Amino acid sequence: MSKKNDSKEEKDLEDKEIQQEEVQEISIEEQLQKEVAQEKDKFLRLFAEFENYKKRTAKERIELFRTANEDLMTVLLPILDDFDRGLAEIKKVKDKELLKGMELIKNKLKTTLAQKGLNFIEVNKGDIFDVEIHEAITQIPAPSEDMKGKIMDVVEQGYKLGDKVLRYPKVVIGQ
Repeated sequence: MSKKNDSKEEKDLEDKEIQQEEVQEISIEEQLQKEVAQEKDKFLRLFAEFENYKKRTAKERIELFRTANEDLMTVLLPILDDFDRGLAEIKKVKDKELLKGMELIKNKLKTTLAQKGLNFIEVNKGDIFDVEIHEAITQIPAPSEDMKGKIMDVVEQGYKLGDKVLRYPKVVIGQ
């Protein structure tokens, strides 16, 4: 019987060793699966971060192209004002040919700038004064009660480049 006991013990030892190997194999497999899951998570996070970076840089680039001409447009605004003043003086002289030539040049300049994104902010006499879109230079007594708080005169035209205001219209309001 001792042979049976010895063989039984050997068999039990072998079974235990097989079970330990299986446990080790399972634990190694689980460990590898965990590592793969961690690496996959890192990859997904890195990929998402890279996609966000691409979107952000594309947005910044588009914004840069939109406002790249901002400095140039700001410098050209006084020239547009000078054209308006010059046209007002030429109208007083009533030289139709000179007036026609100056208007053609001014219109060409305005359309060229409009193609590049410059738009003027439309302000008319009698419009209601709005602090958000107008800059009040002075107040004068209103000729009538209904002109109080309204625009009496436009001193300088306002301009926008896309959605950004380059210069607010300067106005005189009735008090």
